[in-house]
Amino acid sequence: MSELYDVVIIGGGPAGLSAAQYAARAKLKTIVLDKSQSAGALAFASLIENYPGICQAMTGKELLDIFRKQAIDFGAEYVEAQVIGVSLEGETKQVVTMDKTYEGKTIIIATGSMGRKPTIKGEADFLGRGVSYCAVCDAAFFKGKSVCVLGDSEETAKEAAYLSKFAETVYLISPSKKLKVDDDYPALKIPNLKVILGSTVISIEGDEIVERIRLKDAEGSERVIELSGVFVYLHGSRPVIDFLQGAVEVSEDECVSTNRMMETNIPGVFSAGDVTCTEVRQVVVAAAHGCIAALSAEKHIFNRKRRRYDWHG
Repeated sequence: MSELYDVVIIGGGPAGLSAAQYAARAKLKTIVLDKSQSAGALAFASLIENYPGICQAMTGKELLDIFRKQAIDFGAEYVEAQVIGVSLEGETKQVVTMDKTYEGKTIIIATGSMGRKPTIKGEADFLGRGVSYCAVCDAAFFKGKSVCVLGDSEETAKEAAYLSKFAETVYLISPSKKLKVDDDYPALKIPNLKVILGSTVISIEGDEIVERIRLKDAEGSERVIELSGVFVYLHGSRPVIDFLQGAVEVSEDECVSTNRMMETNIPGVFSAGDVTCTEVRQVVVAAAHGCIAALSAEKHIFNRKRRRYDWHG
């Protein structure tokens, strides 16, 4: 039997971790399911100096580490896991990851808005036939084959390292001339991982399945690489809602619809942060959303008429 949580939070950015702080401090059994510590918009920020309470400038990753530590210190569990589906009907909600299914009395969706629609020629056509957005999900299908990973983030490097355990050759292709990792990052030393910088994939080609990609470098020169899989970790500004599969109401812009108390159309399911397409996308706004969502979750669990605002003492 699965362990039952009071609050299951999907997403480990400022909204999700703020929700975790408030929920865990309220003595609610809380877990955060986060795809990666380095995948969100805040983690990519090179400088944060206007967040209330910080006395000196820091990177987004440093601020996010503080958020995470606070949540864990209050008793929240934190698990790196990619959510691939949900079941939100009934009193007990289910969140499905590659490894296990988590059950919760309430769910808070805080996955941000760095998703993207297919933009590379052939990307949509070959989805599920060589194009993937999840190395953990699909790496085993490419054992002994050549694949590429597109992106420049630490998440991209981590996924490329994971794929290198299965594929014969992994090409890490970055549109920028430098990856967003240190030069001595362990993944870069893996023998069957080849890094190509300053190049863009302009098309994914094949017959029934992926057979090759076409690259263009900064000087405009093109080349073709024969391979079987393309793992895309490029980012955009679209709400990350693919895993919901229509389980909650969304707007025409694919934003999760909520009221002012972060309640979705499903009782016990809340949402916070950029995935709701807030007009002002700032860390402090996302954190406030997370706070409200946690207060609303606590009210729902105990069937309170009013939200409880403090648990000190």
